Amino acid sequence: MRLSEFIALPEDHKRSTVLTQGVAIAKRQEIDRMVFLFQLNEYYVETLCCKKSKEILEYRVFDNTKQLAPYLEAIEISHLLR
Repeated sequence: MRLSEFIALPEDHKRSTVLTQGVAIAKRQEIDRMVFLFQLNEYYVETLCCKKSKEILEYRVFDNTKQLAPYLEAIEISHLLR
């Protein structure tokens, strides 16, 4: 599925597509929500979920690796630099 096709999907189809075809890569926390990062084909999907209700509030889709920065900063690599 191409990025443009994913964007055009209804919300319930986005959820099932992410969960069945996506590869979970990372997660991060914000004040009131959790953000899960999935890779689908050649693009990424962030699912922003409410911490209290566990409901998906928003999908963010991108194919630019610059938007992976919040996840890459969390990876500890100091042991590799020794």
